[in-house]
Amino acid sequence: MIQASRRQWIKFDIVLLLYIVFLVWLRSWLGIVVIPFIFDAYITKKIPWTWWKKSKNKAVLTVMGWVDAIVFALVAVYFVNLYFFQNYVIPSSSLEKSLLVGDYLFVSKMSYGARIPQTPLHMPLTQHTLPVFNCKSYLEWIQWDYKRVGGLGTVQLNDIVVFNFPAGDSVATAIPADDLYRLSYDAGRQLSQPVDMSRLTLEQQRQVFAYYYTAGRKYIDENPQLYGKVIARPVDRRENYVKRCVGLPGQTLEIKDRIIYLDGKPNKEPDNVQYRYIVRTKGRIPEDLCHELGISQEDLMMYYPEESVYNLPLTAQAKAALSARKDVVLSIENMPDEPIDGLYPVNKITGWTLDNYGPVWIPKKGETIDLTLDNLPVYERPIHAYEGNRIEVKDGKIYINGQETTRYTFKMDYYWMMGDNRHNSADSRFWGFVPEDHIVGKPIFIWLSLDQDRGWLDGKVRWNRLFKFVDTIK
Repeated sequence: MIQASRRQWIKFDIVLLLYIVFLVWLRSWLGIVVIPFIFDAYITKKIPWTWWKKSKNKAVLTVMGWVDAIVFALVAVYFVNLYFFQNYVIPSSSLEKSLLVGDYLFVSKMSYGARIPQTPLHMPLTQHTLPVFNCKSYLEWIQWDYKRVGGLGTVQLNDIVVFNFPAGDSVATAIPADDLYRLSYDAGRQLSQPVDMSRLTLEQQRQVFAYYYTAGRKYIDENPQLYGKVIARPVDRRENYVKRCVGLPGQTLEIKDRIIYLDGKPNKEPDNVQYRYIVRTKGRIPEDLCHELGISQEDLMMYYPEESVYNLPLTAQAKAALSARKDVVLSIENMPDEPIDGLYPVNKITGWTLDNYGPVWIPKKGETIDLTLDNLPVYERPIHAYEGNRIEVKDGKIYINGQETTRYTFKMDYYWMMGDNRHNSADSRFWGFVPEDHIVGKPIFIWLSLDQDRGWLDGKVRWNRLFKFVDTIK
């Protein structure tokens, strides 16, 4: 007969109720197998969960006490990070001056609904690599399909969003920050004879780009001393990025003269949006003026002392303030809008630039698009890499999973993400759409902000940014 106190039963009932609510939220009844262990821990106590507490050996008591505390902490952190919130630090200047390098963010996973872990066996507080050991921090023995629990809302236009880097499914470990696909196309192009693409049909152009990619990828694989080993990463173990969502599923996005248009209507620019300018000066910009205007040392890197010219990212406010300093500045001009290599899609001749891009329709779950050789490069990656289909082109015809087709219906929603530092942001203009299964969460507030250009006794902590809500950064 079970002998348990009323207090034990009350504790068990509370824990069981909370656990069942948790399972209902997850919509997963596999966790029912844990209930007998909860029952034993509180009521029957057949399993000696705390056997070490009865030991008379002080070393055992001390060591196992620490082990017990560490295991509990790791399990607690594991579940909190998976389903509720996590910390994220801004590593690059792509969102400046809205979010700054050194801002530490409290990221809510409940805002959009947490994902059930696709790679559940991983070390808490690591994304993909174990510090010191420099090896994978996760095991791929178990891989679960994408599933998201109910959240407080959905991604809204102009939200700042944390997500897994879509092009991070394969990574050259020596240069993990670079997009392997762009690297492959660039290497293949450099290794090949120049080709006049304007004289080729769309199918012939596709064949040339395929050759570039194959040749470039082969070169990367054969030169690990330059690129490192190429590894694949599961969706939830890819690098975390943070950008602003400037295009929602089903919208048509186009950038014209720097302004983003959605379905033909201009989208509001962020208050602190930055563009690069050619700034001609009478010498170096004084340090105190840089600090006053929020111009970082990174911003100042592109300075040409022979001509006394800066290539400088500025907000509208900083540009106006700098223009007024006639004792320092001679002139400020817009950066010329010139075509650059590597814009998405990399395997298509578009003529698009950072300031004049598109139009591009953003895929929406359940909606169908007509596929042609002209738009296939734009939608090939979502269809193949994110939704798991095999694509071939033969004799000008498109085949998906071996079946000839002229249409495709998307299985997921997609988003268009861009940085507020528009000329210094690797974003959707370079690697395309962000699938819904890559969405991690929504930054809620800045809990710490450290200025990398300042010392601890010289204003390193940006006190005015502490506990600033990200939703107020428009």
